[in-house]
Amino acid sequence: MERINPPHLAPPTGFSHAVRTAPGTLVFLAGQTALDGAGRVVGNGIVEQFERALTNLLDVAAASGAAPSDLAKLTVFAVDIADYRRHAREIGRVWKRLVGSDYPAMAVIGATRLWDEAALVEIEGIAVIR
Repeated sequence: MERINPPHLAPPTGFSHAVRTAPGTLVFLAGQTALDGAGRVVGNGIVEQFERALTNLLDVAAASGAAPSDLAKLTVFAVDIADYRRHAREIGRVWKRLVGSDYPAMAVIGATRLWDEAALVEIEGIAVIR
C-alpha cells in the first residue's frame, strides 16, 4: 500500500489523505472538510464548504492517479441535513462544475459534529483507477 499526502493540503495528523493499494487500482480517500493549506476551515455556508471539501477530495484523488470519473463511492457527512437539502441544487451545480455528470454510489449522513468543529460537511470516498 502507498500513503498519499499532497503537500498543498493541511498536514494530516493521525491519518493519511489517501491510501492506494498495489498495484494501484483502489484508492481510499480520507474524509475531507473545507480546510485550507494552513488547516483553517474556510467558507461561510454549506455550499462554499462543500465546494472546498470536494476540491480537496479531488486533489487527493488526482495525487493518487484517480480522475473524477474514477470515483466509485462517496459518503457526505453533514451537520445539518435540512440545510444540505435546502441547498441541494447549488451543491449539484458545484458537483457538475467540478466532477461532471458522473455520479458514484453516494450517501449523505447526518452527523452531530465533525472532527473540525467549524466544518459543516465532510466527504470521503473510494476511487477505482482504470
